[in-house]
Amino acid sequence: MRVESSPWTGQSLPRVEDAALLTGRGRFVDDLPIRPGTLHAAILRSPHAHADIVACDIAAAKALPGVVAIICGKDVAALTTPMVAGLKSAVENWPIAVDRVRYAGEPVAIAVADTRYIAEDALDLIEITYRQRPAVVDPVASGRADAPLLHDGTSSNVVSDRTFRYGDPEAAFAQADRTISISIHYPRNTGAPMETFGVVAEYDPHEGVYDILTNFQGPFSIHAVLSRALKVSGNRLRLRMPPDSGGSFGVKQGVAPYVILMAVAARLCGRPVKWIEDRLEHLVAATAATNRVTTLKAAVTSEGRITALDWDQIEDCGAYPRAPEPATLYRMHGNMTGAYDVRNVAIRNRVALTNKTPTGLVRGFGGPQVYFALERLMQRIAVELKLDPVDVIRRNLIQTEAFPYRTATGALYDSGDYIGALDAAVGDGRLQELRRRRDEARAAGRLYGIGFTAVVEPSVSNMGYITTVLTANERAKAGPKNGAQATATIAIDPVGSVSVHISSTPQGQGHRTVIAQVVADVLGLKPDDIRVATDLDTGKDAWSIASGNYSSRFAAAVAGASHLAAERLRTKLAKIAAEQLRVEADEITFADGKIRGPHEKAVMPFARIAALSHWSPALVGDAGDQTIRETVFWTPPELTAPTPADEINSSLCHGFIFDMCGIEVDRATGKVLIDKYITMHDCGRILHPGMVEGQIRGGFAQALGATFYEELAYADDGAFLTGTFADYLLPTATETPDIDILHIETPSPFTPLGAKGVGEGNCMSTPVCFANAVADALSVSDVTLPLKLGTVNALIDTPEPPPPPQATKAAAPKAKPGDRTLRGEGEARVAAEPSAIWDMLLDVDVLASIIPGCHGVQKLSPTHFKADVTLGVGPVKGRYKAEIQLSDLDAPRAATLSGSVVGALGTGGGAGRVTLSADGSGGTVIAYSYEAAVGGKVASIGGRLLDGAARAIIGQFFAALGRRAAPRQGSWFSRLFGRRG
Repeated sequence: MRVESSPWTGQSLPRVEDAALLTGRGRFVDDLPIRPGTLHAAILRSPHAHADIVACDIAAAKALPGVVAIICGKDVAALTTPMVAGLKSAVENWPIAVDRVRYAGEPVAIAVADTRYIAEDALDLIEITYRQRPAVVDPVASGRADAPLLHDGTSSNVVSDRTFRYGDPEAAFAQADRTISISIHYPRNTGAPMETFGVVAEYDPHEGVYDILTNFQGPFSIHAVLSRALKVSGNRLRLRMPPDSGGSFGVKQGVAPYVILMAVAARLCGRPVKWIEDRLEHLVAATAATNRVTTLKAAVTSEGRITALDWDQIEDCGAYPRAPEPATLYRMHGNMTGAYDVRNVAIRNRVALTNKTPTGLVRGFGGPQVYFALERLMQRIAVELKLDPVDVIRRNLIQTEAFPYRTATGALYDSGDYIGALDAAVGDGRLQELRRRRDEARAAGRLYGIGFTAVVEPSVSNMGYITTVLTANERAKAGPKNGAQATATIAIDPVGSVSVHISSTPQGQGHRTVIAQVVADVLGLKPDDIRVATDLDTGKDAWSIASGNYSSRFAAAVAGASHLAAERLRTKLAKIAAEQLRVEADEITFADGKIRGPHEKAVMPFARIAALSHWSPALVGDAGDQTIRETVFWTPPELTAPTPADEINSSLCHGFIFDMCGIEVDRATGKVLIDKYITMHDCGRILHPGMVEGQIRGGFAQALGATFYEELAYADDGAFLTGTFADYLLPTATETPDIDILHIETPSPFTPLGAKGVGEGNCMSTPVCFANAVADALSVSDVTLPLKLGTVNALIDTPEPPPPPQATKAAAPKAKPGDRTLRGEGEARVAAEPSAIWDMLLDVDVLASIIPGCHGVQKLSPTHFKADVTLGVGPVKGRYKAEIQLSDLDAPRAATLSGSVVGALGTGGGAGRVTLSADGSGGTVIAYSYEAAVGGKVASIGGRLLDGAARAIIGQFFAALGRRAAPRQGSWFSRLFGRRG
């Protein structure tokens, strides 16, 4: 039995997914129909990073027509248990704050109503009283003895501290010619997919079953976390994934807490509940890549050969160690020596909690953090030893004849020719040309640098790697965990048509196209003959805890499992065909939709043989088992549990990437101009060249953002600062240059098709390649991401030019970078005497009429007022309780105003000085200066919008004051209205 040819796999066939997506016919979670009577939820989030919840007044919100329920933390806690974490700690990990909030954006209440609009209005009516606590956002400071403790059940914010030793690193360092070290602060970023989280939950009280539709991506080990949290057995939690998902880049594993919240809401309301996350919610509270502080030391010879590495890593997992974390810290554990032959390794891994959003999986998770440190170190070795950086890399690479290669920390690298790939990349004059460009630029006085990096790209994660966070004794008590189960089902219907189902949950990668190619080759059909389904339903489909779309497991594992299922089915069909054609099974061939024997007339349509199990099962008889359905569960034997010595083969496949780039830094602006980027990949056997190129270009674009634009920023008190795309910047097609992509292929001996993963590699290699180039251009040793203009400018050793002379009044002071403090000053002219204006500012009725968005003012004392106002800032609009006090009164000339606002969307507070002076013509010049701070969702929209909104609100206040002072001269006032700060 054989296939005559393999014409489809390896071709760049058009994607079957694209027609529907490009014509608006995709079926995403928000597109799918919902049952009549489905309710809609909105989530109230904490404006504070760390505070006790003193009281929760929901009476007004519950009374709003159309509101069905207001659900608080204690309501959720009554029906659930805390979510299990990936490590042992005394942290209670609830999906909603119960008595205390620990990060800005943490859910504190859920409004469920007939429409989303009503639910959002209800949030404005919920009054939460908080008692603020000190916050900590730096992972190093978090571990200190005097740091604010996030969880009372723990003695420290460092909830895991493990050390590892492989080989004899102490001896290697003692004997080294040099010890070279580097310290890295890797920032937070995220995937920012086009589609945000979505959940539709339903509860059947008769059977106690939760039915959840959500754009979850896996790993499905989270299914067990969810069922346990909901206090039901696994068969009473049905997760359904939609056919399409609008991107993920890892982050949609983070929808899990909201699955619990909406499930509880559906149970309490007795009706289905739908929730679609908005963009502000996603940026502030969905999930994030970990920020990491790393100190890495290398023992090196004078020739640049590394003999030992010493890692010290502090992982910031945010407020809770939410499963599957600390996966980001341990996914690379077997790969801590990268592409290099280093036999002695020491590692210290700490997991720290801070008052920031809990972290999760983001494309390349763990790889960017590890390789930024390792490859920056390689560049520093070359610089400090005055060696060629390419020679230092080549000197340390694993030799080709060493594969399969076992690393010191336990990974088994399947195949590779690292030196051959490097030589191919720098060959054909490519490196020579980069160096020529650099020399010419430097001769002209320009800042030009070249960067290099070599990384190993792991794929198909071992489900047991996360248990390396436990000691050997703890693992022995918990039982072994390992493997990477992949699942595929092939079915034949009564007319002989072939359908395939995979448990992969793609987010736009084109899995249906590739699976059709693979199965068509095995069965001798055309890809158009194969129908592939990817929407997963845990209630009826084959799946395992490893199911899902993560860790670049599709080509190696899922496509491989599909290939194996097709082969099993083909073997059975060959036996049936052999009986029908009266030949031997090994003489049967499959090609062109036909099943043939060795003779010209020994031929039958594929569909006729394939359908026999439906129409004539008796004819199958002794030929073998049925051919209606074949399901394969495949896991590679190479993925074993961690050894007692903490050695772990953390991934099955290991591709290789060598990148080099040339960049120029604009000396005046700090802008980094990308001149050339070359990336060499070995991802094993390439199944679809076009999609591989797309994955590489997509990974490069995402890495471009991580390098130059993206950072989830927090103020020192934990307020979130980058809640819109005005401040969390993403690269567009304009900023993304073309790149040169090269390939070699060393097929993996461990996977059915010889394929390896390729979707995450440039997220690991590109940021550090650019950083090395910038370091080379500027001759600096410390490079921190993201390399925004201000950051690069600070690295350029050029004195600032003196400021030009100011002919006019100095501008109002601006907010400091990374700050969420607003400062300003200005003046306005009003057509009334200072004494009249003074009286108006102390009159309750006047204040109520001129404060923008005011619903009423209450006078507590002659100088103390309370107000209820609705304010909008950019995309954020909400209702606030405001308090205003006047002090330092100098009637009718000056006063200091101080106050605060608290609402569902944030907090604010500040002070300002107002002076009134006669203008000599019966009017008043009102001068003011202010400084205010904002927090919560309002702060997350960023400085640009906040500054503009503050100016607009002040302008509206003085415009209303002017109208009230001279009601019949509105147009005259408009002409007189002066400058606003």
